[in-house]
Amino acid sequence: MKQGLFEIIENKELTAGVWRMRLRGDTSAVTSPGQFVNIRLSGRFLRRPISVCDCESDVLTLIYKVVGEGTLEMSKMRGGDLDLLTGLGNGYDLSKSGEAPLLIGGGAGTSPLYWLAKKLIYENRRVSVILGFNSEKEVFLENEFRDLGAEVTVATADGSRGVKGFVTDAISDAPYSYVYTCGPEPMLRAVYRATEC
Repeated sequence: MKQGLFEIIENKELTAGVWRMRLRGDTSAVTSPGQFVNIRLSGRFLRRPISVCDCESDVLTLIYKVVGEGTLEMSKMRGGDLDLLTGLGNGYDLSKSGEAPLLIGGGAGTSPLYWLAKKLIYENRRVSVILGFNSEKEVFLENEFRDLGAEVTVATADGSRGVKGFVTDAISDAPYSYVYTCGPEPMLRAVYRATEC
């Protein structure tokens, strides 16, 4: 774990209530996809934990959803510095992936899977990704995963984009070597039941 100041170099709304923040600073403690940071906000007692979406050189990318006063405050930030605790959490174990890992994300839980997909594709794995959202207007990172070279399937609860239903409805009969997932607890339980964990 490491504490340091990070400069806000981008804070952009991706979809209604979902924002991408890019920060420049000392990323040396961020070593594995699936780790998170804790952000200190002025005048607030508790730090905000946010998953790392990507880490390149000295730039961290975070994707967060506005769910309360703290994240609402974050969405209004344009420039300046943030106090971060970095290198938190164990992250995903890439050694278990096998040749054809399946990544399943729901809502804001798709964020940490991006850096994971990037790393696995760099290691010549055949990565498939299932992204689950309530509707088409909430979909984000679909094109970014495709640009990495991942096979992407989108599922929406209302059927407005991709497969109608939940992420479990989009799991095909195609074999996969390992499953990585991130999202709401009910989704995680459903994924566990639907896959060979």
